[in-house]
Amino acid sequence: MSTRYKDFGSGGASDAAPLSFRLHDEEFHCVKAVQGKVMLDMVKESSSEDPAKNAEMIEKFFSQVLMDESYERFQALLVHKDKIVTVDALAEITGWLIEEYTERPLEQPEIS
Repeated sequence: MSTRYKDFGSGGASDAAPLSFRLHDEEFHCVKAVQGKVMLDMVKESSSEDPAKNAEMIEKFFSQVLMDESYERFQALLVHKDKIVTVDALAEITGWLIEEYTERPLEQPEIS
């Protein structure tokens, strides 16, 4: 009788490249990889029809992916009176980060 066994090593993503983005002439640095649970939580929470819950999910996502110093600057930018960051921009950044972390492009709607 053979034993069923598989070694999953370190769980993956240990050799991920650095990840960063620029917004309002500031560069924000992200962690190289995130826990799979962070991505699962995004999927779970994104199905909510409650706008407050979706906003909370996005806020939590940025707190998990941005390096501490970048997260502090990002939060300051989001309340700056002259440097507006729209909801669309936040969604675009979130989508791009998810694509990078999962190494899968998000499906784009077909344009007719």
